[in-house]
Amino acid sequence: MELEAYAGYGDVDEAEDSYAGNALLKATALQELLRADGVHAAAVGDDSGLEVAALGGRPGVLSARYGGPGATWAQRRRGLLDELAASGSTDRRARFVCALAFIAPDGTRIAVERDFPGELALEERGTAGFSYDPIFVDAATGKTFAEIDERTKNRISHRGRAVRALLEALRGGGE
Repeated sequence: MELEAYAGYGDVDEAEDSYAGNALLKATALQELLRADGVHAAAVGDDSGLEVAALGGRPGVLSARYGGPGATWAQRRRGLLDELAASGSTDRRARFVCALAFIAPDGTRIAVERDFPGELALEERGTAGFSYDPIFVDAATGKTFAEIDERTKNRISHRGRAVRALLEALRGGGE
């Protein structure tokens, strides 16, 4: 199987209230663009987010829009840590979630969702990764995702788990 990015793809309005719904919107939009260009191929869409237990699962599916339009990732992370501190809770449990939607050329659809539990750091640590990685701590190593090398992160993360689940489902052994 070969996976390629499509240069003509642009952002899709994430109007659904679930990761799976947003992943399907993205896969559908991509497949429509491919077909318009005469390409009959499968399409994969991804939606991911961070859920914080003490905040009732926020920011969740709104993770990329947390903090309002134009907020940077640094502002989102700071805002999330500030919101957690203001809550008065000592519960720092969090989880990353990733949903993948696959649409075959014949219209067959497969969706998977996986998560990775952890907790929020008190402050940002590390320089690798993106989004909430500098504040998300892997309990097994005590390191943030921004402190873990890319290969390890890809192996253990919510996205890595979702990709393996999708591959298993495509082989006929899962969802």
